[in-house]
Amino acid sequence: MVKMPALRPPHLLSRMQTLILQEPGQFVLRDTPAPAAPGPGEALIRVHRVGVCGTDLHAFAGNQPFFSYPRILGHELGVEVLALGPGVSHVRPGDRCAVEPYLNCGRCIACTRGKPNCCRSLNTLGVHSDGGHRARLVVPAAKLHPSAVLDFEQLALVETLGIGAHAVARAALQPGETVSVNGAGPIGLAVMQFALAAGARVIAVDVSPGRLAFCRERLGVADVVDARNEVVAQLEQLTGGDLPTAVFDATGNLKSMNAAFHYPAQGGRLVLVGLVQADVTFNDPNFHRRELTVLSSRNAVPSDFTRIIQLIESGRIDTRPWITHRARLADVPAVFVSWTQPATGVIKAMIEVPDN
Repeated sequence: MVKMPALRPPHLLSRMQTLILQEPGQFVLRDTPAPAAPGPGEALIRVHRVGVCGTDLHAFAGNQPFFSYPRILGHELGVEVLALGPGVSHVRPGDRCAVEPYLNCGRCIACTRGKPNCCRSLNTLGVHSDGGHRARLVVPAAKLHPSAVLDFEQLALVETLGIGAHAVARAALQPGETVSVNGAGPIGLAVMQFALAAGARVIAVDVSPGRLAFCRERLGVADVVDARNEVVAQLEQLTGGDLPTAVFDATGNLKSMNAAFHYPAQGGRLVLVGLVQADVTFNDPNFHRRELTVLSSRNAVPSDFTRIIQLIESGRIDTRPWITHRARLADVPAVFVSWTQPATGVIKAMIEVPDN
């Protein structure tokens, strides 16, 4: 009998296909070494799905703050645990997980005060360090949030929802408030989901009729504003002249962010969820006259991930209709440009990562 060579366990494969953003506008597909075995407190994960978000689009365009090239993108991850280092007990090999991609130090003033999302040395996978556009990587196991119910695409969208959940928490919405959300991309949709869950009346503001229709038909947002026309006048008409008491800007667009200072009601607040590589400016007399409160919102915190997974598992949130475009990792260089074009009608694009 001929003795066949033993097959290597999948997590010990030595090479993998990796998509690298070499410079703005240029993806390259390369064969790279697979990661080593996980150390204490770490997990080796197999990436199955990666969501594409505004950060990725800005990085591709060359206008993402705090960014350097080349970079492996990918921070919205649906993954499987392959192997664990010593000292890990809350997940097991085979578990499906969402990844909290914000790697914080745990020691600085922000971390010790319960705001790890504001860590002085925050390292976000796919932004400050290489992310999930590859089959495997090693991460701190504490950043894994398991679910026995959700599939990989649902898990990949947990991080997006976390951004919206955290922004709404920052605003401390009260039931019955009227709020407007500028930008009906995935982050804006996530803000709308949690504003609705907080009992607010939501007005969606966007330049895309298709996205506004999506808000009405999929999220149940009754009131929409076409941002190609006079926004303040439309908001006044919808609010009896009072304007919304809370305004969220999720566009990452400087013109929109500057204009958003005109949208809140007297004594209202503005939450800047999107990020732009520029100075945001406003008229100080107008700002003071209305005594506006301006808040920034950065990433999410661990409790957001736990809560969101529970909400999706219970059926209270369904993000699957958001996914309008899909591609395999090897096809991304050919299709990514089209995902940046409004005419394509992308709400959310999802990347499938092969195991090789």
